[in-house]
Amino acid sequence: MQFQFYSCLSKPAAQIVVLSSGLGGRGSFWQPQLAALQQNYHVMTYDQEGCHADAAPLNTDYAMQDMAEQVVQLLKHIGIHSFHFIGHALGGHIGIELARLLHEQAAINMLSLTCINAWDRLDPHTEKCFSTRIHLLKNSGVEAYVRAQALFLYPPQWISDHIELLTQAENTQLLNFPPTQNILARLKALQEFQVTKAHAEALQNIPVHLIANNDDFLVPVKKSSDLQHCIGIGTLSILETGAHASTHTETEKINAMILSFLVNKCG
Repeated sequence: MQFQFYSCLSKPAAQIVVLSSGLGGRGSFWQPQLAALQQNYHVMTYDQEGCHADAAPLNTDYAMQDMAEQVVQLLKHIGIHSFHFIGHALGGHIGIELARLLHEQAAINMLSLTCINAWDRLDPHTEKCFSTRIHLLKNSGVEAYVRAQALFLYPPQWISDHIELLTQAENTQLLNFPPTQNILARLKALQEFQVTKAHAEALQNIPVHLIANNDDFLVPVKKSSDLQHCIGIGTLSILETGAHASTHTETEKINAMILSFLVNKCG
């Protein structure tokens, strides 16, 4: 698995923040957050399993536990014993499952968990969005799937204002698009994942920050409230704008929210 480590600019002994992206699975998703986080933390990003064109096929029974176990192995390989975890959508669910796996393990300590536009269980609207994307991939092909995904991720005006940059990013994605089997396996794992009592118990002593967007077309904002209720703890921050990929569309506000929680709530 590929990973990237960015050292803190001011503190050699700084704590580590691990960033986990959503369905795209690439560490480069977090580029807008790196400079802000590096002021106070070491930062690690990673490419999730099966997310490159040359990736080996994932099993059809691939699950969120597999994605979380991948992180455990990476942390052990690098020698990370304590860390903050920040995940976007699917990445947040990896963090929730990771907390369950690490529960009562003294060797590795999750210092905090931040989930951006995540949920406790799949909403019917999100299910319909995923079904549409799956239909496009299976019946219209990879390019239709890639060109349509911006409609689920970004505000309309942002797309209008950034169409050239967005088109370039889509063209790059098409050049390194993963095997269709892997996209479908990861989507299936995401659709099937549900937060359970075991997850809630594992998170009781971990500071949790939930960030949501009122205008998120893919995931209704209420789902972050449902997640907060399901786990029974957590700070909920809501942005009015930015849509699902607000780490890119409202970068300064998201970065400020993330840092405020890490500094003020996690010491």
